[in-house]
Amino acid sequence: MKAFRVTGNYADPRQRQPFSIEMAAEDEASVREKALSTIGSKHKLKRWQIDITAIEEIPADQVVNHVVKYQIGE
Repeated sequence: MKAFRVTGNYADPRQRQPFSIEMAAEDEASVREKALSTIGSKHKLKRWQIDITAIEEIPADQVVNHVVKYQIGE
């Protein structure tokens, strides 16, 4: 598995809310799907309300999230 950082924003009733999360997955398509489903379920949003601006692979030593570190085997 690889570590990725997903950045973007989503529609909040008052304004656009930026986000940046770390996730572990096999490829970029899997990360996009996982991010849309996770953010959508936590904030009760539809997929069209979430804008992902960047998905970048990050090295293991830059991962901050402990769950992601465990998932990539660090």
